[in-house]
Amino acid sequence: MQLHLPFLQVTEPAPPPAPAPPVATPFAIEFVRVRRARRYILRVRQDGTLRVTVPRGGSRREAERFVLKHEKWIARERSRVRTESPSPQWSHGTTILLRGTPVRIAVESHSRGCRVLYGDRRIVVRDSGDVRRAIEADLRQLAREVLLPRLGELAAAHGLALGAVTIRNQRSRWGSCARNGNIALNFRLVQMPEHVSDYVLLHELMHIRQQNHSRRFWRLVEAACPAFRDAERWLKTTGRALF
Repeated sequence: MQLHLPFLQVTEPAPPPAPAPPVATPFAIEFVRVRRARRYILRVRQDGTLRVTVPRGGSRREAERFVLKHEKWIARERSRVRTESPSPQWSHGTTILLRGTPVRIAVESHSRGCRVLYGDRRIVVRDSGDVRRAIEADLRQLAREVLLPRLGELAAAHGLALGAVTIRNQRSRWGSCARNGNIALNFRLVQMPEHVSDYVLLHELMHIRQQNHSRRFWRLVEAACPAFRDAERWLKTTGRALF
C-alpha cells in the first residue's frame, strides 16, 4: 500500500541575502534540490524526520528560513504522525538510553508484582508486559531530581532569573521558554549525555535574553556552550529515537 504523507508547499519570495540562523530541531532534516520544483515544500515522514524540497533557483539558506517560518505547522504535523504511529513497547530485554548510555531492561518476579531494573534504576510494577509507561513515569521523577537543580545552577552562573520550571512529556521539542522566564523541559533529557542535556538547558536559558532564533540568539548560545553544534548533531541523529 502506498502511503501518502501530508505536505506543505508555499510559494516563497526570495528574502534578503542575510545569513540564516541554524535550524534547531531534534529531528533530522533532509534538504533535497528538485529542478522541476517551483516552490519550497515541507514533508514530515512517519519517523518525524523532515524533507525539504528546494526549488530551482532556491538556496539552503532560504530553505532553512522556510523551515523556521513554518515551525508551528511542522510541530502539528509531527504530533499527528505520532498519534497515528504509537510508540513501541518496552519489555524484558529492550534496550533504552539512560544518561547517554544504552541500558537493558530486566523484569523480575517480585512479591508485589514485578520488579523492573534498568541501569541503576529500580521500580515495581504490576504487569510484566509493556513497562514503558512505568519507566517513563520514573524518568519524569528522575528529571525533577536532576534537571531542576542543574537548570538553577546554570541560570545562576549566567546571572539569569528563572520563572516556574515544569517537566513535561513533549512530543516535538526538548524544551520551551516563555517570555516571563517560565521554562518547560522534556523528561527525556535525562536519557541524554550530560553535555547534550546541558546544551538544551542553556538553549532555553538564552531565550530569557532573546526570544527568537536570530543571529544574536545563536551568538549567546555559542558563548554559553561553545560545543553546541556537537550537541545539535546528537539531537538530530541519536536523539530523535527517544521519542
